[in-house]
Amino acid sequence: PHSCPAPRSSLGGAEQNLPICPLSALGLGGGLWVSFLGGVQQLTAGVCFAAGWVWGILATSRRQSPCPGTLSAFQCLQIGKWGDRRVHQFEKMSPALPSHLVPPLQDIRNTVGNIPMEWYQDFPHIGYNLDGKKIYKPIRNKDELDMFLEKMENPDYWRTVQDKMTGADIKLTDEQVDLVHRLQRGQFGDVHFDPYEPAVDFFTHEVMIHPVTNRPADKRSFIPSLIEKEKVSKLVHAIKMGWIKPRKPKDDTPTYYDLWAHEDPNSILGRHKMHVPAPKMKLPGHEESYNPPPEYLLSEEEKLAWEQQEPAERKLNFVPQQFRCLRAVPAYSRFIHERFERCLDLYLCPRQRKMRVNVDPEDLIPKLPKPRDLQPFPTTQALVYRGHTSLVRCLSISPSGQWLVSGSDDCTVRFWEVCTARCMKTLPVGGVVKSVAWNPNPTICLVAICVEQSVLLVNPCLGDKLLYGATDQVLESYVPPEEERVQPVQWVTATPEEHSKGIRLVVQHSKAVKQVTWHGKGDYFASVVADNSNMQVLIHQTSKRWSQNPFRKSKGLVQCVLFHPIRPYFFVATQRYVRVYNLLKQELTKKLMSNCKWVSSMAIHPGGDNIICGSYDSKLAWFDLDLSTRPYQLLRHHKKALRSVAFHKHYPLFASGSDDGTVIVCHGMVYNDLLQNPLLVPVKVLKGHAITLDLGVLDVLFHPTQPWVFSSGADGTIRLYT
Repeated sequence: PHSCPAPRSSLGGAEQNLPICPLSALGLGGGLWVSFLGGVQQLTAGVCFAAGWVWGILATSRRQSPCPGTLSAFQCLQIGKWGDRRVHQFEKMSPALPSHLVPPLQDIRNTVGNIPMEWYQDFPHIGYNLDGKKIYKPIRNKDELDMFLEKMENPDYWRTVQDKMTGADIKLTDEQVDLVHRLQRGQFGDVHFDPYEPAVDFFTHEVMIHPVTNRPADKRSFIPSLIEKEKVSKLVHAIKMGWIKPRKPKDDTPTYYDLWAHEDPNSILGRHKMHVPAPKMKLPGHEESYNPPPEYLLSEEEKLAWEQQEPAERKLNFVPQQFRCLRAVPAYSRFIHERFERCLDLYLCPRQRKMRVNVDPEDLIPKLPKPRDLQPFPTTQALVYRGHTSLVRCLSISPSGQWLVSGSDDCTVRFWEVCTARCMKTLPVGGVVKSVAWNPNPTICLVAICVEQSVLLVNPCLGDKLLYGATDQVLESYVPPEEERVQPVQWVTATPEEHSKGIRLVVQHSKAVKQVTWHGKGDYFASVVADNSNMQVLIHQTSKRWSQNPFRKSKGLVQCVLFHPIRPYFFVATQRYVRVYNLLKQELTKKLMSNCKWVSSMAIHPGGDNIICGSYDSKLAWFDLDLSTRPYQLLRHHKKALRSVAFHKHYPLFASGSDDGTVIVCHGMVYNDLLQNPLLVPVKVLKGHAITLDLGVLDVLFHPTQPWVFSSGADGTIRLYT
């Protein structure tokens, strides 16, 4: 039996080498042989099959294989069946076999194999039989109601399961249900298995006469091994070549040691490592002198109050005394008490080591971007506009950027062409020009000029004829009202002689006018009068020739005013404050504190949320209206008083002119993100003006479209930096 041949068979889709029982092989061989003889010998083949099958069943029923390590009867039956390919004839030839010997048909007919059944979940069949025909799935058309009725009426519903291989419902037998219950309880599946049966110890302490195994020793046990010889030769060669080195001897020093074994208690270094110095005593004051000043001596009422206080509440723990000379001073009675309190302080009060942080001063300086990364900005003097004989106080530029107007102390107003520095027109006005302002509306060609107590509205007649012709038509279309209104100023039409010079209207004030500024739409303009009364600021409307005083009382000496570029706000700068008024609600919105001694000039960002103020104490204050009423940043770049500040309309640039003769251009980026603060970086210092009469740059102005800046100075020149 142990030398049975091991034929190759194909079971479950995998090739296996399995020994076959002799009688089973007899049935298998008989079936294969009869298949060649024809139909006459088929009965003999069936008998041989049955004999091998019965032998396998009987061997299985005895819970042991007929031959150790052999195939089961049913596996032998399948091998013979696949060799003959005549299953149906075998079923017809063996009808007399008892029911317990008949193999389960679902195992015989389901020849799908060990494959994932998900492959057939979208098909009506579940596989193919041996003849290549489809094995159809059982019909399942039960709904929820049918399943419920079956659950209620079928007593075996609880033991019915579905076979995944065939799709049919299988009723579990009592043995199978018992097996499930045992597995749920954590017991062994075999009923007859005893896990607590006594163990037979073959190898005990008692020496037996006969050995357990009498197997003779192998020949290789007393013959030198060739494999080990090759391994040893390889190791010897590796040692000779230096590839294998001997291991370093381990250090036997223990990893633990006594921390204070070698410490000298008398060592100065050891005692001073963690030394925390004691706090110093308070130095004696004038009240502890033997002859203190009279104001340190206590009166009788103060002495009585001192005696009635608790010792912990007294400011002084002694009463100051006065002696004529040092020889008259007695021994100090509180000496021992003070020494005792000092010892208590040293003994009981915990000491604290002050951690000093070493900070690099360079780390405290904010990291600013390099100026070359912030271009474009003006860096070079390009043109010099010469013609004025005295200091040039004010500048203004047309909305197109082609024409420039300047006012000077030589009582003239000059109009320049920006690109060529050519003086196109000179207008004598008969007085010192304090301020000029070109109308920001590109459809109107009109310039406001402050001369002494008047504001002149001048049409320079430069550029497009249709443009300045339409301006004259707008001014001449005015219809006076039937009832004359009382106004704080007088609107006077220019005489023919003045009209020939370009003057169209004259607005006469009661006091000298020092500043004029236009609203963004070009119909309104505001003027500032050098007066301490409530008539300092006036707002005028050109189309209706109407003026009004927006304030009832004075809030201080007004320096300059500005209109908000977008919202109906009006900015009024006094000596130390900037007030923001809402013109629609006619109320004060904000009051900005400049932290400067005297505000000289003011400019507003095109976005309308930031303004800058220059002061005579050489400070430039940047205000963020959404952040605070105090300056976001104070810049002290100039050495002398600031005369003028300006913003660019399109580029993130602002400039300031000072009496030190320089113009400082700064990069001022305002972000749309309200959580990000503006970035202020000085990028260029422009020089060129000569200081005259302790005055330097009097006005600065940016080009409306190009990154250019104009400056006018006390030396009578106007300079363009590009």
